[in-house]
Amino acid sequence: MDDKYILEMKNVTKSFPGVKALDNVSFNLKKGEVHAILGENGAGKSTLIKILTGIHQADSGKIFIKGKKANIKDANNAQTYHIAAIHQELCLVPSITVARNIFLGREVSGIFGLMDDEHMNHEAQKLFDSLGLNIKSEDIVSTYSIAQQQLVEIAKAISQNAEILIMDEPTSSLSDNEVQMLFRTIKRLKEQGTSIIYISHRLEELFEISDRVTVLRDGRYIDTKETSKTTRQELVYLMVGRELTQFYIKDSVSSEEVCLEVRNLTSKGVFSNISFNLRRGEILGVSGMVGSGRSEVARAIFGIDPFDSGEILLDGRSITIHSPKDAINNGIVLIPENRKEYGLVIVNSLCFNMTITILKRFLNFARWNRKIEGKFVQDQINALKIRAASHEQIVSSLSGGNQQKVVIAKWLLNNPRVIIMDEPTRGVDVGSKAEIYEIMNNLTKAGTSIIMISSDLPEIVNMSDRVAVLRQGRITGIIEKEEISQEKIISLAV
Repeated sequence: MDDKYILEMKNVTKSFPGVKALDNVSFNLKKGEVHAILGENGAGKSTLIKILTGIHQADSGKIFIKGKKANIKDANNAQTYHIAAIHQELCLVPSITVARNIFLGREVSGIFGLMDDEHMNHEAQKLFDSLGLNIKSEDIVSTYSIAQQQLVEIAKAISQNAEILIMDEPTSSLSDNEVQMLFRTIKRLKEQGTSIIYISHRLEELFEISDRVTVLRDGRYIDTKETSKTTRQELVYLMVGRELTQFYIKDSVSSEEVCLEVRNLTSKGVFSNISFNLRRGEILGVSGMVGSGRSEVARAIFGIDPFDSGEILLDGRSITIHSPKDAINNGIVLIPENRKEYGLVIVNSLCFNMTITILKRFLNFARWNRKIEGKFVQDQINALKIRAASHEQIVSSLSGGNQQKVVIAKWLLNNPRVIIMDEPTRGVDVGSKAEIYEIMNNLTKAGTSIIMISSDLPEIVNMSDRVAVLRQGRITGIIEKEEISQEKIISLAV
């Protein structure tokens, strides 16, 4: 094997019932490089990583680490090969100290068999200092931001002598400032010789942080490119197998007619005096740093969280919203930022998830009309281009983009007038993003109004008719279409 590679995966194949997840895929990683793996949901990225970390076993193929054949049987075995993974969902215990999280499962014992916190605190602090991280080992994990917790995860992996570090969508919940904090740490790790496999749907990140990019599509290896010698357009073409002539699909169709108005909405300690209006057929972007109160305002309008004062008006008429049911009855729906936790029952079918809020439509004198229900669901599958074997397919088996479209379909069956979309394309591949933008564009052309909360600044800039910017629970400005820019949004946000 080539000794310039710390890792080589050769002709790896893996099948599950009814699907070949990986078909003869090869991948290599150099010492001290960031190598990105790119592909749409369902391309095989996760399966490849799970084989490398011992969660799955390959049907065929070979793995070489430092030129020697490796047999990775399970997750503990992966650690012996100095492989560690940082997953999209954090794996920390929030109620205990940073140091105890670092040593979780391999605690250091002192006198009388009790945990030696002093020793663990000292060793953990030495590690943070060596990485240049402003984190105190004695602090409780829950007192830190998501970005800082990500850094604790990285330190934990390094403490296990990880030489190959896998990062799966590490920036999905981070603000721009927090992303830069993470990138500084990644660059320091590179300098120290750590090799990093980086998985992300955000192409702009890959151009900033990666040395090479390997593209997978439909379980097959497509190509590997040096990041500095490729373009966004080339990578998108390799991912989806076709040209995306239009990525952000947006026609300005909003009228001056105000559909929804929020006046001085206040929740003590959370947000204060939130006022804005939403026009018919408009996409109102909502931007701001994580913690600015964006999602909290959305939850209040939808009736999930109470608010202390203020008023919500629909077509100039004051409405009372005490619960999501009140909001839905007034034609207001919310697509939450965490679809798996709040938007879907992932152990159930597409049909179940799409029709759960409109079940009465299919009851006829206590008899269930499955034919009508099936037609409703199939029409949505066709209209939104949901890729599924049937409407009885379990939602957890769908890609992230298709899961998101199931959430959208559920609410479209309620014929909403106002849709609040909180991070509508988080964890969604490039092809599905373009399709979701097309769905949003078609909705506004039909007169539906959308409030779009997003941490993705290019998404905000290209899809919004106007942008409301929040900082510390207050609106700092509303930017009109012709004045929208990333620079203006950032200046208002910080």
